[in-house]
Amino acid sequence: QVQLVESGGGLVQAGGSLRLSCAASGRTFSSYAMGWFRQALGKERKFVAAINWNGDSTYYTDSVKGRFTISRDNAKNTVYLQMNSLKPEDTAVYYCAARNLLEPRADAAWYDYWGQGTQVTVSS
Repeated sequence: QVQLVESGGGLVQAGGSLRLSCAASGRTFSSYAMGWFRQALGKERKFVAAINWNGDSTYYTDSVKGRFTISRDNAKNTVYLQMNSLKPEDTAVYYCAARNLLEPRADAAWYDYWGQGTQVTVSS
């Protein structure tokens, strides 16, 4: 069982930056693939980024490539999402997700554990 807690969301102007954190409980965090997803109001949850168990492989949806960076610190049981050059269309609730396999997928249904989400609002 893994519990995930996101933090770092907030209100930022277009062009600004935020760093989201997802703290995980449990002693086997290093064996989990992690993902970030987002859900805008009235829309379905969509893939943003993912990282494999040791951080060597990262994946991004096209709309955030070059602006967002996913990383992890296994010693701190935490995964991060650094978001730069934010746009109003990035506004959403951001969720982190985990599954006890080494390599991630972009499919939300594949993940077993989810955080409660953190709101990111980008004003124009």
